[in-house]
Amino acid sequence: MEGRCRVLQGPTIEEAFRAIRDGIAGRRNVLIVGNCWAEYFGRASSKLGAGERIVLIKSDGSTLVHRPRDYAPVNWQPPGSLFRTRIKEGRLHIRVFRRKQHESLELIFDRVYLVAILHLIDLGEFHLYASEEDMRQAILIEPSLVEEGFRPVTIERPVESGFVDILGVDREGRLTVVEVKRKAVGREAVLQLERYVEDLRRSTGREVRGILVGPEVSRGAQGLLAALNLEFKPLSPKRCAEVLGDKRDRRITDFALEER
Repeated sequence: MEGRCRVLQGPTIEEAFRAIRDGIAGRRNVLIVGNCWAEYFGRASSKLGAGERIVLIKSDGSTLVHRPRDYAPVNWQPPGSLFRTRIKEGRLHIRVFRRKQHESLELIFDRVYLVAILHLIDLGEFHLYASEEDMRQAILIEPSLVEEGFRPVTIERPVESGFVDILGVDREGRLTVVEVKRKAVGREAVLQLERYVEDLRRSTGREVRGILVGPEVSRGAQGLLAALNLEFKPLSPKRCAEVLGDKRDRRITDFALEER
């Protein structure tokens, strides 16, 4: 990190101003710790009283204001924002704004404890893997992940021995139990599915299919599936994450008017 990280501890307002101005101009990541307050004007308006906070200005123009508690920023501006940095009446002012959207975030510091100017490089590829609940939601969105013609009817259906993840019907109208596993399917999962299928056969008097869905099946479970006339359908958490991501992308405008 030598030559790519500059840290000022206890800088004066003038020193902080120069470092922050140059860091923003150089498209660096800028970390500021100090006592500040904030005013936001845009789709709504808000005022945040004085307090010791962490401000992160990223190289893409996004800005986040964090309190010493809670994981979410209390104020923020998205990528592509513009900046105006100045000193007024002995205080450091950082204005983060977007002209077309007519919104701005004004940060005012009367004390700065630390400034870090960071030249960071991140070329790593991000992989998102879904939970079992995410996998269930992905199947509800795109039932063909199980098989063509599958139609979900309900989730978490109670039966005598537990709760069925997804209950639906196949293309031939047969009642179908779908049990979802995030990891490799083992013998216990097969026996669990068998119990659910038998419970539904007894309670409905209908023919019931049982399908285990997961990334892979263990060798010991393959024989047991065949012996119990149950089925396995491969489905990776990654594929489910992609389905959920596509759904979120299609609905991104739903959050455009989210209040701050």
